[in-house]
Parts: sequence; C-alpha cells; structure tokens
Amino acid sequence: MPEENMWDGFFNPPIIIERLGIGPETGAVVEFGCGYGTFSLPVARLVRGPVYAFDVEPEMVKMVREKARQQEIGNIVCSVRDFVTQGTGLPDAAADYVMMFNILHAEQPHILLREARRVLQPNGRLGIMHWNYDPSTPRGPSMSIRPRPEQCRAWAEDAGFILLAPGITSLPPYHYGMIMDCTAIPPNPSQRA
Repeated sequence: MPEENMWDGFFNPPIIIERLGIGPETGAVVEFGCGYGTFSLPVARLVRGPVYAFDVEPEMVKMVREKARQQEIGNIVCSVRDFVTQGTGLPDAAADYVMMFNILHAEQPHILLREARRVLQPNGRLGIMHWNYDPSTPRGPSMSIRPRPEQCRAWAEDAGFILLAPGITSLPPYHYGMIMDCTAIPPNPSQRA
C-alpha cells in the first residue's frame, strides 16, 4: 500500500459509496480488504447495521480500529483474516451488502465471490470497484492481472449475481464499478468450492 495521503487521493469515497448504492437503509456490510478504512469508516457512519472490516494485514486492522475509536464509530467490527483461505467466518446470510473494492485481481476471485454470495441475504447487494483497465492509472495491479469490467461481471454472474442498472459505471478518475444483486437462485453447483 502507498502512503495513506497518496492512497486517499485516488478516491472520492462519498461519491463512490452513493453510486454503488450504499445508504442509510443499508444494514450489515462486509468489506473484503479494509486497508486504511477509506470506505469502511464512512460506510459505518452511514449505515444502520454493523460493518465487518476484514484485512490480512494486522497493521491495517489495528489502524482502522484506532480510527473508529477516535471517531467514536461503534458499529465497525475489524478482524485480521485471510478471507481467501479462511472465508469471513460470518454465518450464512449475515449481510445486506458486500464491498469488494480493488480486490478481484486476487489469484482466485471465484473464491471471494462465492464467499460474498454465501454471507449475503437473498437479494443482498455486492458492490465491485476496481482500477480502470488502463496502464496510465497512477496505481493498481499490473495489467497482466488487472481485470476488465466485463471479467468482473462474468465472475460475479458465475457466482450467482445479476448486474443491476445502471450497469458498469465510471468512478472517476481511476475506477469503474458495478452493483450486483444476490439472486435467490443458488449458484451453479459446479462453481462451489
């Protein structure tokens, strides 16, 4: 991760949160890879339910916990967890919304998406955001592993999600995003872990 000030300059969290459909009516939220808390903290201030913020890096989780304490945000639950190999540890259908922001370049995105679907209630929402498929972005994974928007959509659909309107949207200056609905129909059994 780059320095926090640099990282924060790549995003406009209030606009991204709004465009990806998170609002005061949203209940429990899960974030895969909370980093500095760029999104988990403002989301926790906005939603009515808990925000489960997971990261594999203990320093990041410690930092988000401390920021939440300083900002008197009481509905954030931070955990150090390798959610790729261990899952989230949450019960089935525990969340209304899952945030997967800049993470689907992981080696096995299908595992993450199946876990997101498992923890979402029927008709829960999955917000996906990733770096534009453009080598001129100031950060982001190498182009060899950076997913195109259509690839993220296809992976999510394979896991049992449906793309909602307005479809794939631009999140200037460096990202794209989409909102996926967790259908009531179970995903293809051949896609299960």
